[in-house]
Amino acid sequence: MIREELARTARFADMLAAMGAEPRLRIIRLLLSAHPHGMVAGEIQAELGVPPSTLSHHLEKLRNEDLVTVRREGTYLWYRANTEVLRDLLTFLYAECCTRNKVITPDEIVSLCN
Repeated sequence: MIREELARTARFADMLAAMGAEPRLRIIRLLLSAHPHGMVAGEIQAELGVPPSTLSHHLEKLRNEDLVTVRREGTYLWYRANTEVLRDLLTFLYAECCTRNKVITPDEIVSLCN
């Protein structure tokens, strides 16, 4: 049980580290604003003004942590925020502070995002 919790915590720490760079956090917020349809890479690049090679690096980092999903449609790559994983991350962050004092449940926090 402890080993599983440590592995889970390490996974979430990796996700937070991936979002810890300012451009990646901007990408996540932009993709959340475009949810559920997502955006093609060129739209993300134009909106954020990130050079294409830099954008590819940031999107790959987010994708590797499962924070962003990608699908190919012809020659276009469509990116979407993985809201299920982000919801799990928020639940993890709020679980301890909200369950010990019973002020609010993690589900209530996550429901704010719906």
